[in-house]
Amino acid sequence: MNTIAKRKQSVLKTVQMALLIAVTMALHFSGAAIPAFGTKISLVLIPLALCAMLLGPIAGATLGFIYGLTVYISLGVLHLDVFTGFLFDNAPMATFFICTVKTTAAGFVAGWVYKLLSKKNTLLAVFVAAALVPTLNTGVFVVGCFIIYNTISAYIAGADYSVAYFILIMCAGINYALELAVNLIFAPAIERIIRLISKQIKR
Repeated sequence: MNTIAKRKQSVLKTVQMALLIAVTMALHFSGAAIPAFGTKISLVLIPLALCAMLLGPIAGATLGFIYGLTVYISLGVLHLDVFTGFLFDNAPMATFFICTVKTTAAGFVAGWVYKLLSKKNTLLAVFVAAALVPTLNTGVFVVGCFIIYNTISAYIAGADYSVAYFILIMCAGINYALELAVNLIFAPAIERIIRLISKQIKR
């Protein structure tokens, strides 16, 4: 690949990264979600999965950290979400790590696995990477919540359900299943479209 081609590819990746960051921020601050089964399915994990697949694990981790930091500041520090605001007030450092680690890990691992599997089967790689993002995002969140068990217990004090039920069912549960389904449906389709557009630009 000559210097011009490399520079063109670098510019293309920078533009794609910028667009994915912009889409992520737009989805987060607009509160765009699909209402279903009494909850709302966030669409913000789709651009994270796409970033990991298209641009690799480092880019995926970078976008994941940017999004996680945005969640921490907007929902925690600024109290735009009651639950996250409560966690910030009572366990600020733990909340920071939960918010940033879950999405950073999701972006990095999904990108790494996609890169590994795509050498053998691209379609399989797409679906596995798309599934890993919500799985790791929810998994790290659940583990983090159990680490600050006492803080969660204080948040639901007086409720007629346990901390485990609140974390596993009310916070994760159905929401994870629906986000997984959405990612599996939309991420592979959008990834294909972006790859086709990228090929046209490279010509």
